[in-house]
Amino acid sequence: MIRTPEALIPYIVALAAFLAGLAWHLADSIPHIGQTIVSGQIAVGGPFHLVDQDGTARSDQDFREHWMLIYFGYTHCPDVCPLTLTLMASVIDKLGTRAFQVTPIFITVDPARDTPKVMKDYVASFGKSFVGLTGDAKSIAIIEKEYRVAAIRHPLPGGDYAMDHSSTIYLIDPHGRFVMDYDDSTKPEDIAADIAKRF
Repeated sequence: MIRTPEALIPYIVALAAFLAGLAWHLADSIPHIGQTIVSGQIAVGGPFHLVDQDGTARSDQDFREHWMLIYFGYTHCPDVCPLTLTLMASVIDKLGTRAFQVTPIFITVDPARDTPKVMKDYVASFGKSFVGLTGDAKSIAIIEKEYRVAAIRHPLPGGDYAMDHSSTIYLIDPHGRFVMDYDDSTKPEDIAADIAKRF
């Protein structure tokens, strides 16, 4: 007996229901089916080879026994950078006797103008513990990519320029691993408290 397509519809529906039930059962019985597995670490940070404000070659290995609080900016920045570095200075101050465990680091996104001498005069105004890092354009481009920093030259009237850049403070542990990032609007006592609980 030949069945018409209409006559097959109940059988097709029944088969679809059976397959759906089977899939549901397998999803419950087989680990990770239908689940999003999150593992590993956020790919932020990495090795660097730059020059500090004293003209000394520095790498990420030099800071292995300390936590690093890193900010990217430039010395000609009119507002955001000095405000953020002031915030970092306040964080170091609020850490009290534990402040020696954290090195605040300012990395330029404008190596053409931010020479070691310029960096030295600039970071000195925020505290003795600050390290200013610069380098050639290639080295800066590498570390910007590692830290996912956006920095674009913005021409100004008269031939000068500004740097449009992202504004994030990074916390790196003594093993060189990314731990946390802070918005520049976060209160210094909140950042200090968050860092202190990680020691």
